[in-house]
Amino acid sequence: MAFSFQDMVEEARLSARALLDYGEHFFNPTVRLGVTGLSRAGKTVFITALIHALTRGGRFPVFEAFASGRIARAKLAPQPDDAVPRFDYENHLRALTEDRHWPNSTVDISELRLVIDYQRQNGADRNLTLDIVDYPGEWLLDLPLLQKSYEQWSAESLALSRAAPRAHPAADWHAHLATLEPEAAEDEQATLTSARLFTEYLRACRDERFAMSLLPPGRFLMPGSLAGSPALTFAPLDVPTGGQAPEGSLWAMMVRRYEAYKDVVVRPFFRDHFARLDRQIVLADALAAFNSGPEALHDLEAALAGILDCFRIGRSTFISSLFRPRIDRILFAATKADHLHHSSHDRLEAVLRRAVSRAVARAESTGAEVDVVALAAVRATREAQVARGRDRLPSILGTPTAGESANGELFDGSTEVATFPGDLPADPEALFNGAESFRGLSTAAAETSDFRFLRFRPPKLEREGAEEPTLPHIRLDRALQFLIGDRLE
Repeated sequence: MAFSFQDMVEEARLSARALLDYGEHFFNPTVRLGVTGLSRAGKTVFITALIHALTRGGRFPVFEAFASGRIARAKLAPQPDDAVPRFDYENHLRALTEDRHWPNSTVDISELRLVIDYQRQNGADRNLTLDIVDYPGEWLLDLPLLQKSYEQWSAESLALSRAAPRAHPAADWHAHLATLEPEAAEDEQATLTSARLFTEYLRACRDERFAMSLLPPGRFLMPGSLAGSPALTFAPLDVPTGGQAPEGSLWAMMVRRYEAYKDVVVRPFFRDHFARLDRQIVLADALAAFNSGPEALHDLEAALAGILDCFRIGRSTFISSLFRPRIDRILFAATKADHLHHSSHDRLEAVLRRAVSRAVARAESTGAEVDVVALAAVRATREAQVARGRDRLPSILGTPTAGESANGELFDGSTEVATFPGDLPADPEALFNGAESFRGLSTAAAETSDFRFLRFRPPKLEREGAEEPTLPHIRLDRALQFLIGDRLE
């Protein structure tokens, strides 16, 4: 779509905000770290574990400033933005360490400030302010809507919904869609029904059997205070991409509400939060996609490419810092690496690298640094060798959450079990190309699918003396070194 007057106004606002931020950060060096990911990727757990390790101490051999003792202390500071909710660190930590259940998923934006006192490599004492911004990845997938007309978005959404495996959960919505005449008079009840059925379709796609990732508009799945508002009451129609909606028609009504969604939801998020980020980590639950099958992996690939396309990326310069801030480091992380034996971690990393390869190539051409890692911000399992006949299988030990089942056994949430998670293929293409040897939940029952990863409870921590126990992790220190290590040199 053409660059509109509204776009120029937004750019002017962004430049003014960037200039203000630059003035503040000149005297108080600050990194704004965005943490996002799609549903159940572990954003809340990642932030909680990061803050806990930095403020209470932890084992971070790869995080150079921490391992060498140059970080004197890290402390929480008052919430910097009055209009943004504070990340509920204390309650999330209590859930992990005392209640041993995973914190609730991210449904809104939140923020927390951490001040790190450290010594530079030349011996000078400094401090770095780390503003951690937590937001749902589903919101990020809304940003491309700013460049799409209602007709374009409708055509793309319908094309996706008519292909396997989405066609099945879209059946009820499609049946209602067939009864609608886009050029007929606007109809509030027809619109409400369309929006409800479309939302139910999106929600069904997110179920673990399908584990779809590309599900805009994101606020339909987490509406918050906007639930029931006209800005969230629209749905795709079968209309020509280059067509013009007749005045007073159902089609025109949908267009008006689609544009309102962009004005009320998408643009403010981009302007007030997203465009101000310096560094970014994108968490992905690749194991959920493995469970569901090749279609879910391809959908995750498309979603991650769409996410990367949203970022203003490139090497940060003086001019860009003043007027057009850029994200100069992006880390893609495959979470829940503790659900696999360490011998498969490299392969998990390779799968995610394959999923973002085309998008990463574009990012690196701008001068941005991009990396991929397999991690577990909180390690819920430990490894063991389990005898099976004459073989000893590399297995993991952990406590499955209550209600999980495997091989006909239902777990009670208190019994520790040993499981053999299986080996990921050496060639990631075997997971993407739908080879006959791989079956996911979308095409097979849970007990016969090739990969069926259990959900484990957070670990039981053993206190040594008066010291508070630290949360075990896998490669959280590597993530920190990439994201902020250069700012602590």
